[in-house]
Amino acid sequence: MTVLDTGAFLPHTASVNSGAEQSWSLQELAAETGVPARTIRFYIARGLLAGPAGAGRGAAYGGEHLVRLQAIRKLQAKGLMLAEIARAVSGGKVEPRLPAPSAWWSYPVADDVVLCTRAGLSPWRTKQVRAALADMVSRLAGSPEDGEKEDDGNH
Repeated sequence: MTVLDTGAFLPHTASVNSGAEQSWSLQELAAETGVPARTIRFYIARGLLAGPAGAGRGAAYGGEHLVRLQAIRKLQAKGLMLAEIARAVSGGKVEPRLPAPSAWWSYPVADDVVLCTRAGLSPWRTKQVRAALADMVSRLAGSPEDGEKEDDGNH
């Protein structure tokens, strides 16, 4: 059984229609589901729950909101975190807000030079980087050769 088998999930992209479907105010929905109004607003901000139809005092929440909140409560009771719940209720298509971090190695070559390489390079690439690094350190450590003018960056 998967997380998606634990409840009925409705897509939250469509807005609630104001036809014959029952609707609730934020306070009524909170009372009906046992989820505090502040938490419902938080879920809307995080994308776990669609916003209401209308705005302000006229905002209406429908059956879709009720079902989604009940599903969120069930998944929380099973110990899932909100990120996992978001993935489950969206069919596993949650876009990360930030790119995944990557690890980098940093090699101080001189007082004003640092070489950075991505961690996890293959052994042959690491060997190439170390050789280039050793060459760079020796070039930067030595004084300018005779006859060469030192480059001060102001061409």
